[in-house]
Amino acid sequence: MSETPGADFVQLLTPDGRRIDNCDYRFDGDDAEVREYLRQMVLARRLDAEATALQRKGELGLWPPSLGQEAAQIGSAAATRAPDEIVPSYREHGVLLSADVDPLDVLKTFRGTSMVDWDSRATRVHLYSFVIGTQTLHAVGMAMGMQRDGLVGNPDPADDGAAIVYFGDGATSQGDVSEAFVFAASYKAPVVFFCQNNQWAISEPIEVQSRIPLYRRSAGFGVPGVRVDGNDVLAVKAVTDAALARARRGDGPTFVEAFTYRMGAHTTSDDPTKYRGRDEEEKWRRRDPIARVRAYLTAQGALDQSFEDALAAEADALAERIRTEVLELPEPAFEDLFANAYADTPAAVEAQREAYLAYEASFEETDA
Repeated sequence: MSETPGADFVQLLTPDGRRIDNCDYRFDGDDAEVREYLRQMVLARRLDAEATALQRKGELGLWPPSLGQEAAQIGSAAATRAPDEIVPSYREHGVLLSADVDPLDVLKTFRGTSMVDWDSRATRVHLYSFVIGTQTLHAVGMAMGMQRDGLVGNPDPADDGAAIVYFGDGATSQGDVSEAFVFAASYKAPVVFFCQNNQWAISEPIEVQSRIPLYRRSAGFGVPGVRVDGNDVLAVKAVTDAALARARRGDGPTFVEAFTYRMGAHTTSDDPTKYRGRDEEEKWRRRDPIARVRAYLTAQGALDQSFEDALAAEADALAERIRTEVLELPEPAFEDLFANAYADTPAAVEAQREAYLAYEASFEETDA
């Protein structure tokens, strides 16, 4: 599978931090914008490191690391704007940070103290989906709803919106994803399918999952596909900009394969040393998305020590807040499960709740 910059592999920033041209895509932002991407990637990585450490200490039930995938997430999220809808899977921590979702609200889910607490209406970021691939159908449905609400193909493009849905390479083997492509193509739904191909679906390598590059699969559904260097934040931004613009003006869906690498485990319950070698990890470490942006900005004279010091202090403050406030989260009440399942609680569920509360109260009477 080719990783040579060109028509089949969009790259605008090489691993050593040099800008290169692409005939179809370009990044028009300035160095201040690139510095902001660096800031967000550093904070996303620090969140990931702290959450991983908390899980290892038993303070989180589980954590899906995003180490190495920061450029794919920050670059794509930077291309969104209201009224776009963002539909994640369960590893898009950088996307959520970029959309100003409180990281504590993300961690509550993995500590088990609540369900999903962020305001999806205000942030336009929907809840994490832990069932592989189902969110692609949800996103297509949202996109079709946006069509019917008149949010596509308006005279003023600023009024237009689209949906972007995130999933991994393993999800492309799920039936739900194929069905989502069928509906999106048939109805020209304004949706961007954003696949983070991190090379491993748990312990299965991409070569086992697909005999052809993933981005070529979408052509069979009538959906154009593009492969982008997922460790190049500038290329990801440019490609996602183009895909979202196409969707918003009513020209239909696009499949983006962000070719990246999962540097950590699939989740903290996984041991990647059992199925991949250090040589592979070292090869990808040399393509680190944060290092290449730092190299570029340094060469441009656009990165100074005061910025680095301020960023380090901000990352430390984020880590301290996470460590402190996660441990202060209140224990959930079991009865909340009944209250949070329905907007209007059915009589049968209400009867179950009353039976539970009576059962719980019986222990208090015994203790008394």
